[in-house]
Amino acid sequence: MTTITLGRYLWERVYQIGVRTIFGVPGDFNLQPLDYIYHVDNLRWVGNQNELNAAYAADGYARIKGVPGVLVTTHGVGELSALNGVAGALSE
Repeated sequence: MTTITLGRYLWERVYQIGVRTIFGVPGDFNLQPLDYIYHVDNLRWVGNQNELNAAYAADGYARIKGVPGVLVTTHGVGELSALNGVAGALSE
């Protein structure tokens, strides 16, 4: 029986649904899960300047590629900014 870490499993599943690019802002609380992105071949990380930009990038990616947009942020006030981008994506 083989085992797989939770972080690796998460990104493998994201890759299996067709996502190839993860957008977001790295921070103290998400650095370990982000490391596992590089364990999945052909999955890449695109760092953004702030959470709102990351949300817009994930929205644009989803619209162009026809797959879910994936956004990763860290704990803090940036989450409120990211929610503005997510709400904007859902309003159209």
